[in-house]
Amino acid sequence: MTPTLRVLGIRGVPAAHGGFESFAEALSLHLVARGWRVVVYCQEEGVGEPRYDTWQGIERVRLPVSTSGTAGTVVFDWRCIAHVCAQVRREGTAAVGLCLTLGYNTAAFCARLKWAGVRNVINMDGIEWRRAKWGPAAKAWFWLNERAGCRIGDHLVADHPEIAAHLATRTSSSRITAIPYGADTVVRHEDPAVLLALAKLGLASGGYATLIARAEPENSILEIVQAWSARRRGLLLAVLGHYDEGSAYHRAVRVAAGPEVLFLGALYDRSLVPQLRAHSLLYLHGHRVGGTNPSLVEAMGAGNPVLAHDNRFNRWVAGPGAGYFTDAAGLDAQLSAVLADPSRLAAMATASRARHAEAFTQRHVLAQHESLLRQWLPSVAGQSWRG
Repeated sequence: MTPTLRVLGIRGVPAAHGGFESFAEALSLHLVARGWRVVVYCQEEGVGEPRYDTWQGIERVRLPVSTSGTAGTVVFDWRCIAHVCAQVRREGTAAVGLCLTLGYNTAAFCARLKWAGVRNVINMDGIEWRRAKWGPAAKAWFWLNERAGCRIGDHLVADHPEIAAHLATRTSSSRITAIPYGADTVVRHEDPAVLLALAKLGLASGGYATLIARAEPENSILEIVQAWSARRRGLLLAVLGHYDEGSAYHRAVRVAAGPEVLFLGALYDRSLVPQLRAHSLLYLHGHRVGGTNPSLVEAMGAGNPVLAHDNRFNRWVAGPGAGYFTDAAGLDAQLSAVLADPSRLAAMATASRARHAEAFTQRHVLAQHESLLRQWLPSVAGQSWRG
C-alpha cells in the first residue's frame, strides 16, 4: 500500500505565510518524489463544501472558513480533523494513513483523531505561551494545549534540543524526537538581473545587512533598529516584514529608525529573497523565544555572518562562530567591532556555512523526517486496519 501522510496545522501549500508552511511544502514535495501520497489541508476564505485539487503531485483539501483571524484558524483546524475522521469512516484507518500536525495551538482537538484510531505525529514548535505578544487568556490556552499535545500525540517532534528537554518535563523523552528545520544552500548570483532587482529595492550587493522576522517584541526588532541607528554605519539595514501603523510596537520601531534603516515590507518572491540574503553583508537575529528559527537557518545557508540574541536556542543553532548580544547597547558595540574587521566577517561567514552543512541541510533534515514518519505509518506501527 502507498504510504499516506496528511498534513494539518498550516494554511496550505504553496507556502506563503511562514516557516511551517515552507517546511510543509518542502517535506510534501520530498515525500511525493519518494512515492508517498501526501494530502495537505488548506485554509481558504468563504463558505461551502471542501474543494479538491492537486499541486505538484500534492493532493490539496481546500476548506473554506468564513471567520477571520485567530478564530478562523481554530475553526479551520476543527474542520480539518472532522474531515480526517469522516475519511476514516469511509475508508478505514490504513487508507487514511498518518497525520502530521504542525503546531500544538489546537492540540486538544487531536483527541478526536485518537478516538478515531488515527496515528498522529505532532511537531510541537516553540514555547508559544511564553511569547510576550499574548495576553493572559491566550497564554493559558497555549499552555493547556501544549500539555494536551504532549498527552494526545502518538509521537512528538521538537525542532531543537532545548525544546525536546522542555517537552520531556511534560512526557517521556522516549516519545520525543528532535529534528531541526533545514534550508537549502544558497549560492550568490552576480548576474545583472539579480543586481537590478536589488537596486530596485534600494540595495547594492554587500552594502546592507538584513533583518527578517515578524515585528514582535520577543524578536528584539526595536533593540536591533535602535542599535543600528545609534551611529552612522555606512551601509543600510534592510528590514523585511509587515509593519502596521495601527500597532504601537510597529510605530515605535519606525520612530527609532535612522536614515540607514530601509523597510522593505513583506517579500515572498522565491527567486529574489534567497539572493537578497546571499548578497547581504550580515544577518541580525533577535529571536529570544522558541527553538530552531527557519530564518536563522536560511541565513546560515546563504553564508551570512550572524549576530544573534544571546540565548540557548540561538547558540545551539548558530554555534560558536556567530556573534551574540543581549541588548541594544551590546549590539551597537558588536556592530562597530564587526563592521570594522573584514577578516572577522569572513570567518563568521565560513562558520555559518560550516554549521549549516553540519546539521541543517534540507536533504538531511527531510530524510530524518521521512525516517520517523515511516516508523509511525499504521501498517508499521501495528495499528488496526479496521475503520
